[in-house]
Amino acid sequence: MSDIHIDIQNKTYTTADSVQHTAIANLKLTLPENNFVCLVGPSGCGKTTLLNIIASLDTQYKGEITFGQQHKKPKIGYIFQNPRLLPWRTVRENIELALTYASAAIIDSLLETMQLTHIQHKYPEHLSLGMSRRIAIIRAFAINPDILLMDEPFVSLDAPTARQVRGLLIDLWQQRPHTILFVTHDLREAIALADQLVFLSAAPMSVVSKVKVTIPRADRNNEEKIENFRQQLFTHYPDIISLL
Repeated sequence: MSDIHIDIQNKTYTTADSVQHTAIANLKLTLPENNFVCLVGPSGCGKTTLLNIIASLDTQYKGEITFGQQHKKPKIGYIFQNPRLLPWRTVRENIELALTYASAAIIDSLLETMQLTHIQHKYPEHLSLGMSRRIAIIRAFAINPDILLMDEPFVSLDAPTARQVRGLLIDLWQQRPHTILFVTHDLREAIALADQLVFLSAAPMSVVSKVKVTIPRADRNNEEKIENFRQQLFTHYPDIISLL
């Protein structure tokens, strides 16, 4: 029930200097249930706008977003670029704020998987950026979403920390499979994470290519295999080079 059918005919907004800007035009895309999909495209092409539309945070567009065969609204989690933790609440209290019915055992399990049990009673000011991003992931997973939207959640992390958090994210997702829509402009990161890559054009945004990632999950930490797949993409889909 958590596959996503996207049909956005037009999304236009007015810029600060009163110019009409078309962010999305004639975007048709179906994302299968329980897949990890990475959206890759140039900065400013409308990726965040698309996530906001899917999450119903932006309703000012022409088109339709439907979910599954029954067209019912699923439970959606959203992880923003900024972890958005309340500074006056502890780690655990920040997680509990998003919940109405999750048990303490679920939170304990998520904290353990993300290797953060030892800091659950600390305040955000004492956390590294990598830890804060892991807390944001836990908070989103704790609601047991049907669909999880992730807007460049690992941006500004150093490479070793980003690699560690990506691994923990995949561990958590494999324990609780659901549809993930992950925005990034980092092609190596996308290849390491995704079942499917969706390449998007500059605004007005449309789909350029859809590519299945064929590297086995067990080999996704192999930088050489990631780079080989990346080079194959450039060979078979030369148009994507201008999108990165």
